[in-house]
Amino acid sequence: MAEPRRPAEGCSPRNTDCLERPLRRLFEGLGSGVAACPWPFVLVPLLLSGGLGAGFLFLPQREENDIEGQFTPTWGPAKADRDFVRQHFPTDDSERFSSPRLPTEGAYAALIAVAAGVESVLGPAAWRDVLQLDAAVRARGYEQLCARSGGACASPNPLLSLQGDAAAVALENLTFPVSGGIFLGAALGGVQTDAGGRVLSARALKLVYYLREDGPAAAESQRWLESFLKDIPSELAALDFASIQVTYFTSLSRQQEFEGNTESVIPLFSITYFLTITFSVVSCLRLSCIRNNVWLACCGVVSAGLAVLSSFGLVLFCGVPFVVTVANAPFLILGVGVDDMFIMIASWEKSLRKKEKSGVKSLLAETYAEAALSVTITTLTDVLAFFIGTWTAFPSVRSFCLYTGTAFVFCYIYTMTFFGAIIVLNHKREQGNRHWLTCMPVGVDNDQAEKSCLYNACCIGNCSTQSFQLETKQPESEHPMSIFFKKYYGPFFTNKWIKLLVVLLYGAYLAGSIYGCTQIREGIDLRNLASDDSYVIPYYDDEEKYFSAYGPRVMVVITERVDYWNETVRLGLDNCIQNLEDISYVDKNLSESWLRVYTKLENSGLINIYNKTLFINNLIILFQIVPSFEWDINRTRDEIEASRFFIQTVNVTSAIDEKNLLNQLRETAKQCSIPLMVYHPAFIYYDQYLVIVQNTIQNVVVAAAAMLVVSLLLIPNPLCCLWVTFAIASVIVGVAGFMTFWNVSLDCISMINLVICIGFSVDFSAHISYAFVTSGESSANKRAIEALSLLGYPVLQGAVSTILGVVVLAAAKAYIFRTFFKIMFLVILFGALHGLVFIPVFLIFFGNFGRSPHNTKCKNLELRFRNDKDCP
Repeated sequence: MAEPRRPAEGCSPRNTDCLERPLRRLFEGLGSGVAACPWPFVLVPLLLSGGLGAGFLFLPQREENDIEGQFTPTWGPAKADRDFVRQHFPTDDSERFSSPRLPTEGAYAALIAVAAGVESVLGPAAWRDVLQLDAAVRARGYEQLCARSGGACASPNPLLSLQGDAAAVALENLTFPVSGGIFLGAALGGVQTDAGGRVLSARALKLVYYLREDGPAAAESQRWLESFLKDIPSELAALDFASIQVTYFTSLSRQQEFEGNTESVIPLFSITYFLTITFSVVSCLRLSCIRNNVWLACCGVVSAGLAVLSSFGLVLFCGVPFVVTVANAPFLILGVGVDDMFIMIASWEKSLRKKEKSGVKSLLAETYAEAALSVTITTLTDVLAFFIGTWTAFPSVRSFCLYTGTAFVFCYIYTMTFFGAIIVLNHKREQGNRHWLTCMPVGVDNDQAEKSCLYNACCIGNCSTQSFQLETKQPESEHPMSIFFKKYYGPFFTNKWIKLLVVLLYGAYLAGSIYGCTQIREGIDLRNLASDDSYVIPYYDDEEKYFSAYGPRVMVVITERVDYWNETVRLGLDNCIQNLEDISYVDKNLSESWLRVYTKLENSGLINIYNKTLFINNLIILFQIVPSFEWDINRTRDEIEASRFFIQTVNVTSAIDEKNLLNQLRETAKQCSIPLMVYHPAFIYYDQYLVIVQNTIQNVVVAAAAMLVVSLLLIPNPLCCLWVTFAIASVIVGVAGFMTFWNVSLDCISMINLVICIGFSVDFSAHISYAFVTSGESSANKRAIEALSLLGYPVLQGAVSTILGVVVLAAAKAYIFRTFFKIMFLVILFGALHGLVFIPVFLIFFGNFGRSPHNTKCKNLELRFRNDKDCP
């Protein structure tokens, strides 16, 4: 940082450290206080963590892993539509069950039977196996709990009614997708037909066993489904079908498999802590039994662990839901906590090398003046990014940001108190010339003087015994990695041809990122909520392969009273339905409308519907012909409060199709003069497409603006802040673009990481650019080399330590955790690439514009970065 200005100098557009100076004085005072009395700063965090950690007792009560509640927009339109349908079209699954008319998915067990080889599932052998499979399910007591219609269980598949010799004849004369007035699009898959629509073969058949969920039967149905999931694998193995392969799924499966994700990642915590402790110890390891900083490294990791314990306990006390996405947070916090530890140790070592500083109070005061400000800047930017991330429509994102943002605050507090006090106690041990492990005094005698250099280094504290001095009084040499960046790396990138190559590389990076952004996929695929080895994955695969031609059967609801008996109104309504049917995702031949049938009855002369009384009274005739239409009309004695029709969607095979379908249906319904609403239970999840991009852009823009303000306040050089803004924008575009190439969609999980991306972009860019603009070197090339020599290794070490914190997630079997790793890897990779390659080269080109007005020699900048030098 630039040298202190004279007291007469105030804040100006070119002189902006008026906030930095009082903060430095504040941290100097804190450092002196910690050094004067370290034990309270050790004990209080431990006791506080123990007390707040009691909040984990509330964890079972706070767990909220409901998929719909956590991964769909809080105020999604489809949720309000569902409430309307429930209110106006109540269900009765013990007397008049109809699956297309359910406001929810219902309670069910589904099986897909796929014919072995290239055979047809309608072939004799395969059909016998299907009937045997059906009998096995019914033998589990299904008929006592089944959803009923017309006094009988709702059929799992309309073709199951074909029995005996008549079955073979009927199967040979099936037509598709409608046969005998029955829609088979959801019952048969992989169908091949002749020119007349007659079924030649079908590869798959779906059986869906619906259970009652109204009233007291709901609990019994859930127990039946749980028993089904427990026993069906062994039952299928016992049946050992030769002609079909069976996959299965239930209405409980998605939720159960999702909740199991948290348990699968728990073993990875121990691996992460082992890697982090090992990395920290190796970084701080020395061939000296006195100045070995192993305990500092271990306590730095403990400090991060205490932050997780305290923050999570506090937030659990406050009643914030704990969702599976929060399980990612400890991995990230551990990496950040270790980075803060490196700052403190490096600043402390730098203070020790100054001979004029001898007292522990003055040493720690100077350490805090430099390191604490750096930690404050990076923590503040990260915490702001997380708390801004709570302004979202997705509860899972909100919970993650609250837990992680609070953990960052505790990590900062414990680094400033607990770890600072550990530094003081460790210094006192060194001053007493005590062994790092046993704390016993270390000395030299004549016998030891004859020992090897390695023995003396490990057991005495110094390789040479000719002139024994305490290791703590010897000056430190420059770190080898700093020498590498100064003598080799920096000059390499100042070569004109290398600079040209870097510009071309950045052009390719930017072009690829922008192209990736145009190809980005939106929304979370529900199959990704289960682990890779889950039984639901084969079911999803079969469903996508054989049953994706026909999509949701959508309700079209007239939400207000209208004059159905008015022919003009009927024509207008029919025109609206036709507009919906004209959408490319709708098959107009498969629509179902009670009003059209009613109108045909009137046209045939059977009834008269030209006034209100006749229209209402003659509905009984319609219900006698098609009983299910009675469930589509909500009427009082003399009014029709609401009614509904059905349209069949087709070819909805991707997230883009789902988004387009929803938008086109709602837009077309909105343009109708009659109040219409379109609804299907799947629209609850489709609603994420309406807000995911908007929420992401909103959070990223607001967070980036906040980062710029923080940078302007705490980094005393406005031009440096412009480079920070450039890096933020460039890294975000890169991460958003390249995550498409890594098969990551823009969903709740990736949105979290894009917010994190902002804070880490500041970490990697701010201090390299500030080191450049405050350098006192004469040329842009030399200023770039100096900036890299000071901060190149800290950037590299920061990238490595942060990736170590999340790398184990790459081995997770769940999409949620792998996605977290993928995007964090991209964030760190592109952040380090900007800090070490792109920004230094661009600063050289624009060096004259970024020169500090004071032309001050850069000092102490290696400590103004989250990921500073490791222990020398």
